[in-house]
Amino acid sequence: MKPWIHAENSVKKFGGEVDDYLDIHNWLDQTKAHFPDMRHRAILHSSFGIFLCEQVHGVSFKRKSDGKRVQVRDIAEHHVIEDMGFIPTIQDYLKDMPFYDWLGGKPKKKQRLKLDDLDQFVQKEIPSTDRGPSDWPPGIRVVD
Repeated sequence: MKPWIHAENSVKKFGGEVDDYLDIHNWLDQTKAHFPDMRHRAILHSSFGIFLCEQVHGVSFKRKSDGKRVQVRDIAEHHVIEDMGFIPTIQDYLKDMPFYDWLGGKPKKKQRLKLDDLDQFVQKEIPSTDRGPSDWPPGIRVVD
């Protein structure tokens, strides 16, 4: 759905005029310019995108047409529900995404350790604690 149509629907639901809502709807659909199919929605059409929209446009705004205050989150939530049928989370989009190497490497494999294997991680000797600041390496100092 195009931002203008979203804005017309906002008028029906919240009152005011189309121009009162266009900035919010254009902001939510700005990713179409970079990925012009329905997958563009994965960027801002989520609970995360709705909260970003609120950070950018404020918690509420006064409509230019009549000065009435409207909550930005209500407008953004309505937009996302119109497009998606519900408000997805980031997890909904990413849960089946593969771990590409360019994301920072493949996930580490989990290893099961036996108690005997933990010996390599346990310190065998406890160092003496009677060494004072005079024995410490240069650059270390005590701060009161």
